[in-house]
Amino acid sequence: MARDVIVVGAGPVGLMTAGELRLRGVDVAVYERLPAPPRESRGASFTKRTAECFDQRGLLGRLGATEPADSHFGGVRIDLGRLAQDHYGHRGISQFRTERMLEGWVTELGVPILRGYEVTGFHETDEAIVVTVDGPDGHQEERARYLIGCDGGRSSVRKLAGIGFPGTDGRRGFFTADVTGIDTRKRRIGEDLPGGSMVMAMDLENGVTRVVVHEAGTPPRDRDSLTYADLADAWQRLTGESIHHGTCRWISCFTDASRAAAAYRRGRVFLAGDAAHVQPPAMAQGLSVGVQDAVNLGWKLAATVKGWAPEGLLDTYHAERHPIGEQLARNARAAIELRLTGEDMDPVRDIMAELVSHADAAEHLAGMLSNLGVRYDLGKGDHPLLGLRMPPERELTLPDGTRTRIADLLHTGRGLLITTGTDSITGGPAQGLADRIDTVTGTWTTQPDPALDTVLIRPDGYVAWTSPGSTDDLTEALHRWFGTAGS
Repeated sequence: MARDVIVVGAGPVGLMTAGELRLRGVDVAVYERLPAPPRESRGASFTKRTAECFDQRGLLGRLGATEPADSHFGGVRIDLGRLAQDHYGHRGISQFRTERMLEGWVTELGVPILRGYEVTGFHETDEAIVVTVDGPDGHQEERARYLIGCDGGRSSVRKLAGIGFPGTDGRRGFFTADVTGIDTRKRRIGEDLPGGSMVMAMDLENGVTRVVVHEAGTPPRDRDSLTYADLADAWQRLTGESIHHGTCRWISCFTDASRAAAAYRRGRVFLAGDAAHVQPPAMAQGLSVGVQDAVNLGWKLAATVKGWAPEGLLDTYHAERHPIGEQLARNARAAIELRLTGEDMDPVRDIMAELVSHADAAEHLAGMLSNLGVRYDLGKGDHPLLGLRMPPERELTLPDGTRTRIADLLHTGRGLLITTGTDSITGGPAQGLADRIDTVTGTWTTQPDPALDTVLIRPDGYVAWTSPGSTDDLTEALHRWFGTAGS
C-alpha cells in the first residue's frame, strides 16, 4: 500500500516537514540513512522567524532556555536594540537538541522514523513515485504519492532527480568543533583578525563551547583527515591561547561554498533545507531557512493530498521559497567576502557600519538576517502587513474576555480568519471551509496601526488578505489559498 509522502532525511528540516504533513492527517514516513541519531551538532542557533515558526506549532517552549542572539553582516554589527521590531534570534541550542525536540513531536503525531534506510533510486508513474531503498532487510521498493528530499547539501534525492545546483565552489576552509574543559573568551559573532582570519567561540549547553577557526590561506579540507590538534594549533597561532587541553566531542570542517538548487520541485519530487540551498554554517541561516521551507511546503502538499488544493498551489512553493534560497546564497557570498578579504576591505566595512547606523538600513538588513523581512506576493493591496508574517505575539481578546496570541491560534496548522466585529465581514465567505480554516471573532488587545478589522492568515503565518487594505475581495483570497467548499 502506498504512503502519501516519503521524507528523506531525519534532520531538523525533514522532521519539521513530516510534522507539518502529519498535523494535517497525511500518511508520511521519514527514511534516514544513518542507523542512529548523530551526536554532532552543526547548527547552534536559529533566527527570529524560525523561533516564531516553532512557536506557531507550540514547540518553542519544548526547547527550554535559550539566549538572544546578536546580529551582524560579515562581522559588521547591527544594533538590534534600536529597531522597532524584535529581530533577536536564539543561540546556544545544539542541533541535536532541536532534532530531539522535533523527533518527540513527530513521534507523538505518529510519524514512523525509519533509520538505517538509504534511498538509492526512484522512478515516477502516472499516479505515484516508486522509491528504491536499501535497509536492514535488504533491497526493497516503497510507493508514495510524493517524495521530499531533506537529505543535506550532498542530497541523493536532488542528484537522482537531475536538479542542478548552481553556485560557487568553496575557496576557504573552516574548522569547527564542540569542546569541553576550556575557558576561552567568548567571541559569539566571531572576531576578525589581521589578514582575513577569524575565530569564534560560543557557549552551548552542559559546559560545551563551539569553536570555529578560519586561518587565512587555508583551503578546503577533507573532514576525515582533520584532527583536534589541527584546530587547536590554528587557534593558538591566531589568538596566542592554547585550547589543546580541551576534550573534543565533535569536529568537522566546512567551506564558503554557496549554492541554490535550480528547482525546488520536479514532478512528484521536492527539495527543502540544505538539499535546496547551502551556505557557510557561520552565517547561522541554513537550519532556519530550511525549517521555513518545511512550514511553507507542508500545508500546500497536505492540501494536495487531501484533495482541496486550488490549482497552482503546489507551484507557489518554488515561486515563494526559491528566491529566498538565491538571496541566502548571495548574502553568504557577500558576507564572507566582507569578513575575510583582509584589510583591503576596510573602506567597505566602514561604509557598511555607517549605513547600519541609520534605522531604515539597519531594519532592512536585520530583516533579511532574521527572516522577518520575507514578503510573499499574496495579492494586491496597501496594508503594510499584506504578504508579511502576522506577528505571532499579537493578542486578541475573545468575546468571553480571554486573551490569546496569534501563535496559539495557529497550533492546529490550519488557516485563520480573524474578524474583529467592527467590519461588515462576519466570516460568511469561509463557511464550508471549516476543515481547513478556523474563524475567530474578537477584538485586538492593542489595535494595529494602521487599522486591521479582518485578516486572513495562511497556515504558515503569512497574511493573505486584509480589510481594510486588500484590493481583491475575501472570497477571491479564500479560493486562491484554500480552494472551494466541498473540494
